[in-house]
Amino acid sequence: MRLVRPLLYCLLPLFTGCQLFAGESQAPAGGQVRLHGELSMRDGDLLLRPCDEQRRFVLIDAGDLGLAEDIRGLQGGGNEPLFADLRGSLGSSDKSGVDGRFEASRLYRLELGGQSCKDPDFRRMILRAAGNEPFWSVSVGSRGLLLQRPDQPPLALPYLEEQLPGGSLNLTSEADGRRLELWVAPQRCVDSMSGAIRHLSAELRLDGQVQRGCAYVGGSREN
Repeated sequence: MRLVRPLLYCLLPLFTGCQLFAGESQAPAGGQVRLHGELSMRDGDLLLRPCDEQRRFVLIDAGDLGLAEDIRGLQGGGNEPLFADLRGSLGSSDKSGVDGRFEASRLYRLELGGQSCKDPDFRRMILRAAGNEPFWSVSVGSRGLLLQRPDQPPLALPYLEEQLPGGSLNLTSEADGRRLELWVAPQRCVDSMSGAIRHLSAELRLDGQVQRGCAYVGGSREN
């Protein structure tokens, strides 16, 4: 168990002028890398093109992740572009027209569309969680967390982090008369609106109300 002393977030009136997240991506361990980008099919092979790159890798489901079934489920027989966020190992390939192979052993995210490649905060983000009905999202950085909900101003808060056995995480904050708790656990989670797949389940408790959703770790925390 570990408690992290909270750092005061940038004051909300100055929010647009402060740096939301701090820190850089941690170096990959065990020879594995985290790649996120666009998925496509060619001659029966699934190809991954990392964000902002022209390289393409043959994607191999080395971790028995069920990628083929998940992709079919998301596309529903169509050919809409897909975004994937994966961890695995790079290697060579004897197939022509590709730059190697990527053997995926862990899935962080899988979703329709390619807008996630344009997320400017990903590399500095620790965690992002979101849920529906009603919609809510929590973005977590080393300097604090940001709660966003429709028709309400963004709420920036400091927090305490508690790491629990089994890879679960609890974030708590009490400020300005509000109490917030965010619980995340390593469990496959499917977004109830979009069908997007995440590797963490999430539960937000705000002033006694409980809302559930999904979450994933950002680029500054790779565990």
